[in-house]
Amino acid sequence: MKLVVIGFGQCGGRIADEFARLNRRARSYRGIEIVTGAFAVNTDAADLSGLTTIRSDYQHRILIGGRKTSGHGVGKINELGAEIANEDGDKIIDAIRSARRFFESDAFLLIASSAGGTGSGGIPIITQLIKERYMDKPVYNLIVLPFEHEETTEERTIYNSAVCLKSVNAVADAIILVDNQRYVRKDFSLRNNLAKINALMVEPFYNLLCAGEEKKPKHIGARMLDAGDIIQTLVGWTVIGYGKSPLPLITLPFERKRNFRQKSTETHKGIQAMDEAISELSLRCNPKDAGRALYLLSAPAKEMNMDLIKELGDYLRDIAPEATIRNGDYPRERGVLDVAVILSELNTVDKVKDYYNKSAGFISEVKQRQEEIKGKLKEIEDASQDIPSLL
Repeated sequence: MKLVVIGFGQCGGRIADEFARLNRRARSYRGIEIVTGAFAVNTDAADLSGLTTIRSDYQHRILIGGRKTSGHGVGKINELGAEIANEDGDKIIDAIRSARRFFESDAFLLIASSAGGTGSGGIPIITQLIKERYMDKPVYNLIVLPFEHEETTEERTIYNSAVCLKSVNAVADAIILVDNQRYVRKDFSLRNNLAKINALMVEPFYNLLCAGEEKKPKHIGARMLDAGDIIQTLVGWTVIGYGKSPLPLITLPFERKRNFRQKSTETHKGIQAMDEAISELSLRCNPKDAGRALYLLSAPAKEMNMDLIKELGDYLRDIAPEATIRNGDYPRERGVLDVAVILSELNTVDKVKDYYNKSAGFISEVKQRQEEIKGKLKEIEDASQDIPSLL
């Protein structure tokens, strides 16, 4: 599957940069192109300068709203971010068209943080604009939810997230939700933590995108999972997970005939990888709420068999009994067995409902505060009525 990737704001731009790095890796090691164009859109010039892999020309790092922000961002005001995206949307469309392989793309992936200004405000506007222009290609949103400390210390974070999620849900074909807090490593420095989180968010997509683009016969699975399977799976609220188990790199000649214990170990490693993928889903949810699901097994060809595929399918069926399940195998990895899982068409997401409920209370509180401030300002004006002015 080939994607056009567009990152909005600081968070979205950095994750789009990771996708560009993922594409470079696929091209170098596998001779496969999985990203036809990677773009970063921002109102802050400094954020665009901090990227490393996305090409540095103005058609790939797109600065919008220069007249209103002077290249210094919107300060978490997502209404301003939406207004600027609406005004400069054609600049983004023109840049997308410039991608050399744009018309080979299977879908669009737009990325943003729900808590910011440029990203959360701009992503629903550009999603709608792209859907109007390119009706034959699905448009997916990857929305990054804020850290817990951001939710507790910055009230605007909750409000921006609620508004962003409601807006993208109305226009995007699927919304892949990623909770920042799920990836935090306490002993990492801030910079390394964010870089590691971005890499972990993108990693599950690697084999999923490569499998359908593979050209070498020996790496094409018995049940190939391609763009059509992914497009049929991704609908509405979606989460993604990834797990892996190490395998021995070398098999000794006298160990070629595997006994029943080795056979059991193979299956166990597959279940272990699936279990990790489910426990490390990008957002905490109940798999029983999924209407569609997909899993891809990647391992050396000799490590995959019908028993393993059956066990993984039964595992997913048990935890997501209502889901339509698609699966595939990809005989590519060496020394590792990994499983990527997508749960989609979730009929309820507690985290999203929580944002909506908290945001409704926040709006009423803000209105009350504004009324109190107006009252106090009126008192000051009344007290100054008898004082002469120099103007």
